[in-house]
Amino acid sequence: MAARRKANRILAAVLIPLTLLTLAGMAVLWPSGSKEGISLANPYSAAPGVTFDTGTIQSVVSENCMQGIAQQGQGGQAQTQQTQQGQQSQQGSDCTFAFTEPDKGGSPVKVVINPDVAKSHGVKPGDQIRYLNLSNAQGASASQGSPAFIFVDFVRTLPIVLLALLYAAVVIAVARWRGLRALIGLVGAYFVLASFMLPGLVEGKPPLLLALVGSTVIMIGVLYFAHGFSARTSTALLGTMFGLGITALLAAWATGAANLAGVGNHEATTLVNTSANISISGVILCGLIISGLGVLNDVTITQSSAVWELYELAPGSSARKLFTSAMRIGRDHIASTVYTIAFAYAGAALPILIIVMLYDRPLADTLTSAELSEEVIRTLVGSIGLVLAIPVTTLIAVLVVKATGVRAGLPEAQVPQATEPGSQAEPGVDDTGSLAAAALARRSRLSAAEPEDTPPTRRGRRADRG
Repeated sequence: MAARRKANRILAAVLIPLTLLTLAGMAVLWPSGSKEGISLANPYSAAPGVTFDTGTIQSVVSENCMQGIAQQGQGGQAQTQQTQQGQQSQQGSDCTFAFTEPDKGGSPVKVVINPDVAKSHGVKPGDQIRYLNLSNAQGASASQGSPAFIFVDFVRTLPIVLLALLYAAVVIAVARWRGLRALIGLVGAYFVLASFMLPGLVEGKPPLLLALVGSTVIMIGVLYFAHGFSARTSTALLGTMFGLGITALLAAWATGAANLAGVGNHEATTLVNTSANISISGVILCGLIISGLGVLNDVTITQSSAVWELYELAPGSSARKLFTSAMRIGRDHIASTVYTIAFAYAGAALPILIIVMLYDRPLADTLTSAELSEEVIRTLVGSIGLVLAIPVTTLIAVLVVKATGVRAGLPEAQVPQATEPGSQAEPGVDDTGSLAAAALARRSRLSAAEPEDTPPTRRGRRADRG
């Protein structure tokens, strides 16, 4: 117990100053919340008399655009007549209209569907949609050729809520209280992101410091809240901080060296025209750091737990053997995690990949283009940070677990010592000194240390007869 307390004091001596420094940086960088000088029109703001309504689609028709708009105000009373006229109309282009029953009540309205939505996804009876109601706007008139009801978006509240509830139920059922704490920690992480990091970027705070401080606060809260206060969690936190620092340095260098300026990105162009304080390069830099947090946390906590479990199997193993065995697990984790990051980013950028593929450009030009360079650099930077974090976390975990001494409740004389290279191998332990062999030797010693009057087991009686 004294050795355990000593190891915890060493970890605390390192982590407490880092935590206090992080909290101080958070206090200094905390945004004021002022949006002075920022002008951004809300796409969901409406003029006087214009409202955003929701409703359920009853039927879908395709007919002449001008004819359908002229009859938009007639509602459901002329639905059958409009369908026949739309099928017989041959002049002008056709548009898709959805007869929608408003959720607030009243007669069905005729909503014009955007051409891109009609072609890509389409609408069908039963869909919940949100539409713009211009029927009461000043100067709006269907007879002038302007539509009175325009499709805006689908209402996705129900499927998203069902998926969220299913996700929470699965996590809690499998991970139990630890899973519940992880979900609560996730809510806290989004709070830090929404109240500290995003407003800080809008106000022009230093993006590198903002990302480092915010990410460190998130990792401290998430790790300790989900996994508890222990030497194992503190070891994972140290490895996470190391990987986070490496990722931040690489991201800062790559953003400038590769000239990542968000060129060709609609959202980046919108932000540039919104405020002079917003730096698109800074936003990209911050995004490069944040994107690797989840995977980095995954590999460090897994690697730390692996060291502790291996030590429980063979407490007498040397630090070298413990590190080597844990790194075998780490190498498999590295390979699978690299695939995870690459495929996650590829899936998110799939429309861009298709467009670039259709350009029929050389592969080198494609990967270094403005459309894909940010995704490629994000994958490389995040992968380098997590790969380097694995051996560092493993080393710290081995040092800490060896510093805690022998397993609690086991006399030191009964702990088997791992076979060192060049020494005589003890019975039951091969010359490789593997952890599995050391664990078997430990069990043999424990059996030999039992009192002689202990009733023999079936396996022992079988051995005696042999």
